[in-house]
Amino acid sequence: MRSFTGRDILSLDEFERQEFFRVFEIADRLEPIARNRQNADLLRAKTMVTAFYQPSTRTRLSHEAAMHRLGGRVSGFSDPKTTRAGDFYQESLKDTVRMLEAYGDVIVMRHFQAGAPREAARWSSVPVINAGDGWGEHPTQVLTDLHTVLRERGRIDGLRWLAVGDMRMRTMHSLGHALSQFDCPVTFVAPPADALFPGSPDMRMPEEYKSRFVRSGLDFREAEHVEQAIVEADVILVEPVIQPDYTLAHHEASQEARPSTPANYKITRELLTAKAKSDAIILHSLPRMDELPQDIDTTRWSRLWQEASNGVVVRMALLALVLGAVE
Repeated sequence: MRSFTGRDILSLDEFERQEFFRVFEIADRLEPIARNRQNADLLRAKTMVTAFYQPSTRTRLSHEAAMHRLGGRVSGFSDPKTTRAGDFYQESLKDTVRMLEAYGDVIVMRHFQAGAPREAARWSSVPVINAGDGWGEHPTQVLTDLHTVLRERGRIDGLRWLAVGDMRMRTMHSLGHALSQFDCPVTFVAPPADALFPGSPDMRMPEEYKSRFVRSGLDFREAEHVEQAIVEADVILVEPVIQPDYTLAHHEASQEARPSTPANYKITRELLTAKAKSDAIILHSLPRMDELPQDIDTTRWSRLWQEASNGVVVRMALLALVLGAVE
């Protein structure tokens, strides 16, 4: 297994199977620190720089919480309009990164352009962690999802997944890459073109990613309705089908009413009661709209808040690994 020290975390397509379990092992070791609301000194001499070119609540704050829990320092920005990258100067990514690498020991980047963190890693002498890049990938979120499944179900192999939402989303791409390393059949359910409203885009898995999944050996199929797959699902991962364009730096909220999520792509309490396995679990990276109503939160299936808590410990593990505090 390759060392994580000094390594960029850009895509789960670059992870080997044992590397997933190494991250989970370190996350479990560090979990008591977060659970007991303590701060350790493992990274007391290190600084993390956040470069968030898109809005974020959970991803940015969980990385910051992870760094604080390990005794490190945090610097950075959460709105490019307040920087030279987003004002009149429109500073290049190269110039921004060359500046940021002088200010910290690891850069955590979210960007509206797919591939931007990888481009940043070309110019950075410190590790770069991809915190979501446009329609590209979201590796730390899917590591969190897998760690949650492992903790809640005791295993990953042998579980059937149902992934519902917009398959253009970065989370879904990272999920497919990750599950190719496990014995986990997955069914993707997403709207075809015009399914939400006239002119709505095709949200099914792009052919580019399906081809990559085939080459990597992922056991997957596609369905048109959640009822066609929920009966056999052990893990139900839900994402919105109604959402902003992730290729934009800022989303101007429309004053018009958002369309409702069609029943084909909605997980309701009634559907779960009628069709789901009693020990299935539901994940959602949040934020959500009507694709996953809040009344499911008190059911046996929901693991949303455990997933959010696990996001801190998984990111603690990644930071400790790439900064060489553990090997």
